[in-house]
Amino acid sequence: MDSHVVQAGLGDLLDKVKDGERLSFDDGVRLYRCPDLLAVGYLANIVRERLNGDKAYFIYNQHINYSNVCTNLCKFCAFGKDKSSPLAYEMNVDDVVAKVRERLDEPITEIHMVGGIHPDLPYSYYLELLQGIKSVRPTVHIQAFTCVEIAHLAEIAGQSVSDTLKDLQAAGLGSIPGGGAEVFSPRIRQLTCEKKLSGTGWLEVAATAHRFGLHTNATMLYGHIETVEERVEHLEMLRSTQDQTGGFLAFIPLAFHPKNTEMAQCSRTTGIEDLKNIAVARCYLDNFPHIKAYWVMIGPKLAQVALSFGADDMDGTVKEEVITHMAGADTDQAIGSDQLIRLIREAGRQPVERDTLYNVLQVF
Repeated sequence: MDSHVVQAGLGDLLDKVKDGERLSFDDGVRLYRCPDLLAVGYLANIVRERLNGDKAYFIYNQHINYSNVCTNLCKFCAFGKDKSSPLAYEMNVDDVVAKVRERLDEPITEIHMVGGIHPDLPYSYYLELLQGIKSVRPTVHIQAFTCVEIAHLAEIAGQSVSDTLKDLQAAGLGSIPGGGAEVFSPRIRQLTCEKKLSGTGWLEVAATAHRFGLHTNATMLYGHIETVEERVEHLEMLRSTQDQTGGFLAFIPLAFHPKNTEMAQCSRTTGIEDLKNIAVARCYLDNFPHIKAYWVMIGPKLAQVALSFGADDMDGTVKEEVITHMAGADTDQAIGSDQLIRLIREAGRQPVERDTLYNVLQVF
């Protein structure tokens, strides 16, 4: 396969990857532009196996979206709604607690909770959400509130992000999900989500969380109007922040789903594009321990293939995903742990159940 990579014009990058040498911005662009997907995937698999061997992780988790009311109303989002919309909803604390209580018989180790930028909910509501979940499931890890939401909470609380994170941690927050990053490029944000926290603002919140010992994930929404260079710029900014803080756990490339959005004229991503984004990320983000193939976005079958293209994690059981399905996803809303184990085994990898912080719970 080495000769195949050389024939694809990536021989110098093969040497860099084998030597553990950091790729440059131009290298990242070359990988994206290389038409030979197998060559790029081969490079990514070298990095993947060096970092994680044959392990492929999954988690038993539950998703809760407490409200879709949002003032940002990004053009690529089918989830967020103006509060006057007939499709708008919000859960009170008891509603969220009831959602958790419904699944107490399942071995859920993580609650993943995000929502819109709600104009009216008080700061106390968010603290009570965390406390309420902990009251019925005290040992669960709560991964909640994107960097965008946390900046909003700091604003409504009239205090710093640092003080807000202290409050949230005390109420039960365990880590922060990677959403809201989109593409950091100011051009893209101006055209698609001009009201949203800036890319540098997102990174500042993440870095602040890392200094508090809170781990976070990171994402990139690809497949709309961004350029290859803007994708690599996004990865570069993540890599640079990780150099400084070391607090990112995983990178999750998110495939854009256009249905029911203001960008419905865009086509859905192809399998080639999905695998290439995973592979390039694995090669470029040399300081990120994990890359996820989020099966909700790309489907379980392609996520299987992605385990040989740089990904070492399939996320988890999810249990009622809403955001992507409102944008036309045709995957299941939940998947059983037995099915995840089978998918991983069929891909020739070793299934490993993890917790949010990648502590191993069970090896299959």
